[in-house]
Amino acid sequence: MTATIFDHQERRQWRDRASAYADSFAHLCGHTASALLDAVAVKPGERLLDAGTGTGTVAALAAARGAEVTAVDAEPSMVAYARERVPAANIVEAILPSLPFEDDAFDAVVANFVLNHVGDPRAAVAELRRVTRTGGRIAVTIWPYPQPPLQRLWADAVEVPGLVRPADRVALPADLDFPRTPDGFAALLSDAGFAEVGCETVEWDHVVDAEDWWSGPANGIASIGQLVVAQTPAVVDRIHARYLELAAAFRRADGLLALPTSALLATGTA
Repeated sequence: MTATIFDHQERRQWRDRASAYADSFAHLCGHTASALLDAVAVKPGERLLDAGTGTGTVAALAAARGAEVTAVDAEPSMVAYARERVPAANIVEAILPSLPFEDDAFDAVVANFVLNHVGDPRAAVAELRRVTRTGGRIAVTIWPYPQPPLQRLWADAVEVPGLVRPADRVALPADLDFPRTPDGFAALLSDAGFAEVGCETVEWDHVVDAEDWWSGPANGIASIGQLVVAQTPAVVDRIHARYLELAAAFRRADGLLALPTSALLATGTA
């Protein structure tokens, strides 16, 4: 299937950033790893696919639970990182919605915050349905919209004088997007042929050092990071100062930030 402009943008955005991601946003995204595996009730010996493994957080946990783990990611640096981290897993470079597996290849499929990064979410979920055996289970997460406070912090922090938004950045086309709500996310799975579909909101406080959290955008991680690194040094300094000013509202007595956030966790049966 032909990759979209959005897909190519995502490939550029994450190129060679596995280590920077592991040191920053991976800790946030890893919070839902256990919930994903609990949702598919993974058992020792079951064939599990971790789609969009990133640095291998979910794959490592699934392997520790005794699953027969296969994981894929579109970014070569992520694949290399995950292979070193999870030698027990079969980790393959592949891009949704074109996975190199037979129909019904897996007993369980998980995808942690991957559908935020594909150019055709419906095609991606349909592909996950194809490789899930009849009666097999799926669990997937996305960030919701409207954004929770953690994500809104970044959106507010970049509103500084002199900010220039790159003209070549593209959003997901409206005809390929879906509502980032519990109902909208559940419908995405139902439309792909999954049954017994449900969606819940997982809420938590992400506890982190303020400068460690700043390191993600400062190193170009995610869309917010791509916006930050496209600015002049003076504008980056303004964003950093604005970020620290806003983050002060979330600072605990021990100096760490406790940033409220949430994710949508959708599940279904093939």
